[in-house]
Amino acid sequence: MANKSRLAGLYAIADTQYLDDARLLPAVSEAIAGGARVIQYRDKKHTAEKRMQQAKDLAALCRQHGALFIVNDDVELAKQVRADGVHLGREDVSLAQARTQLGPQAIIGVSCYNKLARAVRAQTEGADYVAFGSFFPSRTKPQAVQASLDLLREAKKKLRIPIVAIGGITPENGASLIAAGADALAVIEGVFGQADVRAAAQRYASLFKNR
Repeated sequence: MANKSRLAGLYAIADTQYLDDARLLPAVSEAIAGGARVIQYRDKKHTAEKRMQQAKDLAALCRQHGALFIVNDDVELAKQVRADGVHLGREDVSLAQARTQLGPQAIIGVSCYNKLARAVRAQTEGADYVAFGSFFPSRTKPQAVQASLDLLREAKKKLRIPIVAIGGITPENGASLIAAGADALAVIEGVFGQADVRAAAQRYASLFKNR
């Protein structure tokens, strides 16, 4: 059963564009050792069979080390590997459909970009967390819409569920997002694009030490 109260801290996105097959599991293990509390599996290139194997291995690793495991976009894959939940974007299935497939205990997160109204609606429909961004320029998604610190502040007033910030976040600029209301920082390149993944994760995790 997923412990939804753990939706806070470093939310590390294991994107296979950054991690080749040989590095995927070791790098995620290092990220968790460095303090990542949530791992998301994001894959846009592999076959269904390969995705299934990678997701199974990651789910087992996260269970072993007490991290939450979220699958990006793919509700059926999340169900088959018994992930803690799924993250949904604008083009994915509806929150209601995902909830029907995954059940009441699953964690369902929703990308809300820079739209507070979308986040309020997602909360009403039963989302477990929402994500806003991009807050800073990101090489992963250079065309992403921009979100502001004011949006975070307003969201904190209106939402009861955890808020995840994403987009170009570094250990240097992350503190401003936490101060404005972010419960978790979602990071891809800042963790998995670094030579020392564990040390990179520790730098982000240290931002949450007094929380």
